[in-house]
Amino acid sequence: MTTRTVRLLIAVAVTSLFVPRALQAQDRTLQIDHYVPVVSTAPSMKGETAQIYVRERTLATTSRRGGNMAGRVVLFIHGAGTPAEVAFDAPADGYSWMAHHAEAGFDTFSMDTTGYGRSTRPHAMNDICNLSVEQQQAFVPALLDAPCEPSYAFGATTIESDWHDIDAVVDYLRVLRDVQQVHLVGWSLGGPRAAGYTARHPEKVASVVLLAPAYSRRRSVEPPASIPVPGAAFTKQSHLDFTANWARQAGCANQVDPAVSDAVWEAMLESDPVGATWGTGVRRAPRTAIWGWGKDAVAGTKNPMLLVAGILDGQVPVTRVTEMYEDLGAQQKVLLDLGCASHNAMWEMNAPILFDASLQWLRDGTVDGTESGVVKKGYYE
Repeated sequence: MTTRTVRLLIAVAVTSLFVPRALQAQDRTLQIDHYVPVVSTAPSMKGETAQIYVRERTLATTSRRGGNMAGRVVLFIHGAGTPAEVAFDAPADGYSWMAHHAEAGFDTFSMDTTGYGRSTRPHAMNDICNLSVEQQQAFVPALLDAPCEPSYAFGATTIESDWHDIDAVVDYLRVLRDVQQVHLVGWSLGGPRAAGYTARHPEKVASVVLLAPAYSRRRSVEPPASIPVPGAAFTKQSHLDFTANWARQAGCANQVDPAVSDAVWEAMLESDPVGATWGTGVRRAPRTAIWGWGKDAVAGTKNPMLLVAGILDGQVPVTRVTEMYEDLGAQQKVLLDLGCASHNAMWEMNAPILFDASLQWLRDGTVDGTESGVVKKGYYE
């Protein structure tokens, strides 16, 4: 048995020791964990059954949960790296988007698509050699003597497999809460995931909120010529990667509380007990091929939609969110221009403005009384 094999077996064994910790910030609401089985269409585990992790936050009162939930069920969908329970239920008081809406009377749910967080991860993601050569270098010489050849040289998931996972969870929630439609909230790559799903199943979606949607007018409508797509199976993010990426987007005083950043990173590692053992600890995410959600799909979308652009976002520029707003076919649409906010707006000082605006949208279909137009908030006077 090689040294590399022993390291991988030890890393996989750690998963059996994982126990989520209680989160003080969410004590006022009830956390319920669900697992939704789905026959996977992800290239790296096609035909296998994946368990999709769904976290619920709701008021800890049984009387309300028995009533009519129409219009009060929300599903949060993550971006390219951070699992949903970390992105939207951050373990820092006042920074849980899910808890905020739960306290307002919504049943909030978040989901991890295949390969993320507490959902089933393809076996290919347990092999460091399936990272790109560049990302493998971070583990030389601690875990690897030198970069190695992959055992699976393709992207682990696709946007189609993500939409398949989302559909399974949406249908699960529709039955669970006896509703016809759910609201969707997405962040970053959660834009193509949530809005792309909405374009295909508009009858199942009430309204949509997208923070920093990763939109491109030039995105191909057709899938790649070859699926699975050649290349690395997954990516990693270290603590240094995480903090450096955020720091370059912090342009306002007190925009980021270091204690919140630390809490988010700790939750990130808790969501990935295998990656937590690699070097000083990393967060892993599948590499996902994206197609089919471009200008035509956006123009054909009629569901009410709130788009949010952080003015300091260094990952999804404001111009791309503005273009999506311009291309969107919905008559009921608002663009929230959020000042002093980066790509990680839900973990920053203007999070209360973001949470309040999205709550207004889901509850009333307006932001500060505006049903269609641009709303500017969160700037220093």
